[in-house]
Amino acid sequence: MAEKATIYKANLTLSDMDRNVFGDFNLTIALHPSETVERMMVRILAFCYRAAENLTFTKGLSSMEEPDLWLKHDNGTILEWIEVGQPAPDRLKKASGQSQAVKVFSYGRGMDVWWKTNSAAIRALAKVSIHHFAADELQALTALADKTMNLTVTITESIAYVSSATENVTISLREME
Repeated sequence: MAEKATIYKANLTLSDMDRNVFGDFNLTIALHPSETVERMMVRILAFCYRAAENLTFTKGLSSMEEPDLWLKHDNGTILEWIEVGQPAPDRLKKASGQSQAVKVFSYGRGMDVWWKTNSAAIRALAKVSIHHFAADELQALTALADKTMNLTVTITESIAYVSSATENVTISLREME
């Protein structure tokens, strides 16, 4: 029998000073059996950095046809296709054809090799923007993971200040160079 996803709840109080987005979000996040807690926390960060009324988590790892998150217009048009990790250029090209913008939040081991190998092909895709998080900062964020999380996230100058009842973590969103 296949393993089932583990369900996490995140109650976010978000203040994104860079984009003037403020609000409380109650998220239900399914941690796929093959997914790490670190990746799940990057998905939550991606949500925070792109928060909008119609931004939703998708089937993610369970579906090759969907990104990790997407922002859709009321008419169904995909405004933003949001990937987490190190997607192949072909996947990003396909996403570019289906959406108005593609955002990638990269992280993890091998990221430098992935970027060196794929940067030319990805840079040729006008709709794609690539950002990344530092491993040590993500490690601190992963320590905040719990089945029920109450997090306050303030974003200013591309830096996320994430607080729980007991910890404070700083995560910088960096552009790939």
